[in-house]
Amino acid sequence: MKTVFKLSMGVFLIAVAIVGLLMVATRGDYRVLPLVIDDPALPSRVIAGINLHLRIVEGPPDTTTVIVLHGGPGGDFRSLQGLDALSDDYRIVYYDQRGAGLSQRVESDHLTLEGHVTELAGVIDHVSPHANPVLIGHSWGAILATSYLGRYPERIAGVVLIEPGFLNAAGRERWEERSRDYMSGLTYWREAVLTGFRAQHVDGPDLSAPDDFLIGHMVDVFVNHPHNPYHCGQGYTAPSWRFGAASSDILEAISPRDLDDIAERAADFSGHVMLMAGACNSWTGPELQRLHQSHFNDAEVVVVNDAGHNVIWDNPGVSLTAIRGFLSGITTH
Repeated sequence: MKTVFKLSMGVFLIAVAIVGLLMVATRGDYRVLPLVIDDPALPSRVIAGINLHLRIVEGPPDTTTVIVLHGGPGGDFRSLQGLDALSDDYRIVYYDQRGAGLSQRVESDHLTLEGHVTELAGVIDHVSPHANPVLIGHSWGAILATSYLGRYPERIAGVVLIEPGFLNAAGRERWEERSRDYMSGLTYWREAVLTGFRAQHVDGPDLSAPDDFLIGHMVDVFVNHPHNPYHCGQGYTAPSWRFGAASSDILEAISPRDLDDIAERAADFSGHVMLMAGACNSWTGPELQRLHQSHFNDAEVVVVNDAGHNVIWDNPGVSLTAIRGFLSGITTH
């Protein structure tokens, strides 16, 4: 018994020493940007009782409003601001979704697909109460846009969907299976451990900051995995302000029935849909978006060369030309 006890104590002391060394070795100034509730200089609106980081780029009077939905869940609209160039003809609205980016953090029961659809409805009523807007959704934002379309098809003039990863339950299963390839291995887990220790040194500006720092960095590791085709081989360089850690669980929480409902209801929208894909992306790129095309009554697929998952950031010139062409054919009511 004494031998077992001594061995156990030895292992325990070694573990404590390793933890202590890692805590010291990972000390640093890890900054996390403040949220709208702490930084009054950030543009914001209260929608459905939640303070959202929301930015409007005004266009000509009485023009079409374009609402931009970022990816994630948990991301922000920073990398999509190349769409500002459209403001010579259109009014552009960006917002960080609840619990994400620089918007107010909320309890987990507010982080649902239903809550996000309700929030989007609130944003639409606030920024375009008398005319139907156009939606531009990237990745998760494209899934959200499609879900809204199926529920309120008469409220949207047209929609641009940039590389939704899936639009039904079977698609989610395939996405999750593939994603595990980029969230495993010695390098990934070493980075996860080190980032976990670094997160212990994050001192505010709010209680969510350490988790946001941790998950945000690991999302960056995921998208920059050398075998992840989200980029064209030079890394996933699209910038962000801050990740919302709690929001990242939304996709797993959506029931298979609700996911299939998204695809089934998409056909209720009679307007035009443009699916955009980066030519470099062999995962959620052109091939997958051509499969998604069948869910809609009137849809086209546009492939952007020299672009990965975030086509707006990777190749803004070609992307904006395609979106301008799409918008020119849309008439709001």
